[in-house]
Amino acid sequence: MKAYVFPGQGAQFTGMGKDLYDNFDEAKELFHKANEILGFDISRIMFEGTADELKETKVTQPAVFLHSVILAKVMGDVFTPDMVAGHSLGELSALTAIGSLSFEDGLRIVSERAIAMQAACELQASTMAAILGLEDDAIEKVCRETSGVVVAANYNCPGQLVISGEIPAVEAACKVLKEKGAKRALVLPVGGAFHSPLMEPARERLAKAIDATEFEKPICPIYQNVTNLATTATDDIITNLIYQLTAPVKWTQSIQEMIKDGATEFIEVGPGKALQGMIGKIDRNIPVSQASV
Repeated sequence: MKAYVFPGQGAQFTGMGKDLYDNFDEAKELFHKANEILGFDISRIMFEGTADELKETKVTQPAVFLHSVILAKVMGDVFTPDMVAGHSLGELSALTAIGSLSFEDGLRIVSERAIAMQAACELQASTMAAILGLEDDAIEKVCRETSGVVVAANYNCPGQLVISGEIPAVEAACKVLKEKGAKRALVLPVGGAFHSPLMEPARERLAKAIDATEFEKPICPIYQNVTNLATTATDDIITNLIYQLTAPVKWTQSIQEMIKDGATEFIEVGPGKALQGMIGKIDRNIPVSQASV
């Protein structure tokens, strides 16, 4: 069974999507439509922008979404998923690729999500940190015992968990985790505490945008970050999508569940190869590859 996976924020690079624009009329049309919907020339930033321009949340999230979704669309009949999953933002790319959201609605929600998350970041100084080489339960215990807001945010793969929260709390947790044997406890260059309770204002704003959008039953099951379980029910999809901003990304658990349910190969759709690396650490025997046209 083919499992297609869609990357999240951080996978962007200058030149992303240019080959699709140059070689496919459908891609060109969708990029022009995206510029109109967003109200700025995102295709120019994707193709020629600086790393700093691409790093802006209001640009990054739509850019990664566009690269992934347009690639899936130009693949045509080659895109034959039995199941899908997306890492954080990638969940919206996945839902659009499998027909639960229209291209226009998917992009509008992604844009609103990015703006809402940026606004939440500006309300309170916060950050995230990657913890390498320590068991998940040990990290969770330190988070619980640390004063202030700090939580497990991204279960990326065995030995790699990202924590998220208030800057003093994240720094304090990093110090303790190093003492407990973490190989690295690295504060990440991000604008805020994604997938933590500090994203509650963004969750409320995103909920309004999602509630105003029509979702269709997708062509195959999606394994969502919040539950790591398969669903095709639109009510479940909507609920999980809203709570994703304040809940952890259960990526390791989602991939394990997909393998248990019969996935025999994973194909990453979008920029970068981060998910292929993570999946290789979750199960080294499963074939992983990059989608191409």
